[in-house]
Amino acid sequence: MTNPAAPDTVDEFRQRLAALGPLPKRLQQCADHLAGNLDRIAVSTVAELAAGAQVPPSALMRFCQIMGFHGFSDLQRLFRDAIGGGLPDYATRLRNLKTEGADQPGALVAEFIESGRQSLENLARTLDEAALSRAVELCRAAGTLHLIGLRRAFPVASYLAYVCEKLSIPAMLHEGVGGLSLSQALRPDDALLAISFAPYSSETLGLVEKASALGLPVVALTDSLTGPLAKGAQVVLTVEEVDFGAFRALSATLALALGFAVALAAARAT
Repeated sequence: MTNPAAPDTVDEFRQRLAALGPLPKRLQQCADHLAGNLDRIAVSTVAELAAGAQVPPSALMRFCQIMGFHGFSDLQRLFRDAIGGGLPDYATRLRNLKTEGADQPGALVAEFIESGRQSLENLARTLDEAALSRAVELCRAAGTLHLIGLRRAFPVASYLAYVCEKLSIPAMLHEGVGGLSLSQALRPDDALLAISFAPYSSETLGLVEKASALGLPVVALTDSLTGPLAKGAQVVLTVEEVDFGAFRALSATLALALGFAVALAAARAT
């Protein structure tokens, strides 16, 4: 049997995954794991994904071929190219919704409610409570908790700064206004909470690198345990947001960030 041509886009890959018929056990494990971890494909090795699917790497390679790729590197290139190009611009996203007839106000709200619900359920199922406890303990004695999250992550970082102020947690928001870096404000007894998602903010990565070089505790809130933000962090909190029409809300990310802040306030009070 001849394998089909490889998908040209991530959306085509998703559609082909969804259309797959019954597969042998190991190949089905590959399909199920990749379907639930699309955000990991660009940043994981074949060994890491195979381990997650509980199959040997050869099974994952065979699955890639079934999907039309010569091997895993071709599949990964598809996802890395998608990250490099970023999501479609907002005008394109809106135009796609109109084309699909999904641009009615009530329908849009319903879809975003549903994507938020799925994101929160994913967080409830996958939350690493041990990592969250370590993050709280790591930041508990910090003189100042530095917060950075730019672009899509900025609403989370700015809301955290607001919550920290209300909870009497000394915090400083690195907002990047005017292109100014506030890295000189880092002190030896401080800690950093950095928030970023693929394709990752270079400014956020730079501050993590600076904090790590100074020996400061760094907590990363991100979408991958193997992404670049995780490499400079002592603790990594991961969250996956379900998108709708290439628009991705922050329901689960905000819930996780708020839980961290309240738990940190409680720990500092004891």
